[in-house]
Amino acid sequence: MTEQHEFDKDYWERHWHQTHHDRPGAMSTSPAHPYLARETADLAPGSALDAGCGAGAEAIWLASHGWQVTAVDIAPVALARAAERATESGVSERVRWVEADLTSWAPDTRFDLVTTHYAHPAMPQLAFYDRIAGWVAPGGTLLIVGHLHTTEGAEPGHGHEHGHGHGQHPPAEASVTLADITAGLDSATWEIVTAEEHRRTMPGREAPLYDVVVRATRRR
Repeated sequence: MTEQHEFDKDYWERHWHQTHHDRPGAMSTSPAHPYLARETADLAPGSALDAGCGAGAEAIWLASHGWQVTAVDIAPVALARAAERATESGVSERVRWVEADLTSWAPDTRFDLVTTHYAHPAMPQLAFYDRIAGWVAPGGTLLIVGHLHTTEGAEPGHGHEHGHGHGQHPPAEASVTLADITAGLDSATWEIVTAEEHRRTMPGREAPLYDVVVRATRRR
């Protein structure tokens, strides 16, 4: 039987405690996702929201490149380590850490950049993307990096190495197709800039990662 995941606060707290127990340095050394620098290179730094920030790699990277970041996650243990990392990196004044459930929390402002990397809260994945898209300001950017739904090499287990990780393959309910994401972005509201699928490998990890990357600019 396929294991189902609730992705609620208890799940993520267990996950981060387990990550710290199994790989004590992982929460301190994980780099920002490789697509972030490429997809923000031509953007003027402004306000950014990192939805499901985990241990803070992307939020800290954005802050170090001039962005004023609001970083939201449901897991206190991950946020505590993220805040420590921000202080160590000298960017703590540029990041606001928010402990919140992204299925119910909503910001009181819109952002120049809303991004999420492998995050999956306790709601359908596409509904989550639609929810955070509403937080992008007119002229702003939505950047989604998610697990690409694929059956290649599928096997039981749940984990990847970055951020909100699982084992060799993400649970099916946490993966999506490129077509599904882009279909949810109305062309009257969004200009799609990047829509790509990638297969990549990471040092020390046997199974490849399958990623979907979508970047879109809000027209209005």
